[in-house]
Amino acid sequence: MTITRLLRIIPGLFILLSLALGVEGSPLFVNKWWLAFTAFVGLNLLQFGFTNFCPMALILKKLGVPEGDGAACCKR
Repeated sequence: MTITRLLRIIPGLFILLSLALGVEGSPLFVNKWWLAFTAFVGLNLLQFGFTNFCPMALILKKLGVPEGDGAACCKR
């Protein structure tokens, strides 16, 4: 797995998990405040689109995950 692929997988997983924990109809419902995490991930994706800076990419790079094609956010 490369950083580029993980930057697509991880936010999707976070959004689905936080929706499962925050929507009252879900069998995994814990609290509606989990939806705030969904909003945080969405805002982070929005700012990444404008600035090309992603904190998750920096974390993955420090963990030794190889960079893939198009991972310009990690070349700082």
